[in-house]
Amino acid sequence: MTSKTPPIVSVVGYSGSGKTTFIEKLIPALSNYGLKVATIKHDVHGFEMDKPGKDSWRHKKAGAVVSVISSASKIGLVMDADHDHDPKDLTRLFPSVNIVLTEGYKNSPHLKLEIFRPEITANKAPLCADDPTLLALITNQRALQSVPHFGLNDFDGVADFLINHFKL
Repeated sequence: MTSKTPPIVSVVGYSGSGKTTFIEKLIPALSNYGLKVATIKHDVHGFEMDKPGKDSWRHKKAGAVVSVISSASKIGLVMDADHDHDPKDLTRLFPSVNIVLTEGYKNSPHLKLEIFRPEITANKAPLCADDPTLLALITNQRALQSVPHFGLNDFDGVADFLINHFKL
């Protein structure tokens, strides 16, 4: 286990920009370097992770504030929350990782990579154009002069960039 908090990088962008797909392909690019990657998906609408009728769902519905399902290969946790937690608060749940990628949290103080595809946003400006926490733009065109740019499929380049930036 590592004793320091892993770096947190939020992958942000307009709806439909490809955030999930990008994270899905960035994870193996980072893992190829031997890094352990955790992810947090931010859901502002609330969610139901457990399947209705299953034992762990029934435990939660009966009033348990925490319900854990555990096997030899996975652990699932559903826990009540009284506020929207910052990703840094959640890193205590996985102390042995090297980096945490979040999807969403566009208004957080954490460093960000923005997926920017002007062709699907009616040529709007990047969400984080004026955000000092923007690390880089992932795009198919030059949009900002203030941060590095990477192609939409340059997963290895972004992995190298993060490794060097955080000295992982």
